[in-house]
Amino acid sequence: MNKGDLVNEVAKVVATKKAAQNAVDTIVTGIKKTLKKKQDVTLVGFGTFKVSKRKARKGRNPQTGAEIKIKAKNVPKFIPGKALKAAVK
Repeated sequence: MNKGDLVNEVAKVVATKKAAQNAVDTIVTGIKKTLKKKQDVTLVGFGTFKVSKRKARKGRNPQTGAEIKIKAKNVPKFIPGKALKAAVK
């Protein structure tokens, strides 16, 4: 399922497809803004979006084999909820 498919699913419940598109965009934008502030987004029964700090580390250039330094950075992380795990089994 991609974003367009999700909009179509939401459109079945909402009045129009445009309203469904706005709803999906608002949810995605809200999650992005909250993660940018380094706060968690918890959707009970679905899961939690978090920001995780990845430490600096050493890596290798696959073409030359030379060792390179990889900088530390923040990355988004999703932890599925209990209900989501049960639905997938």
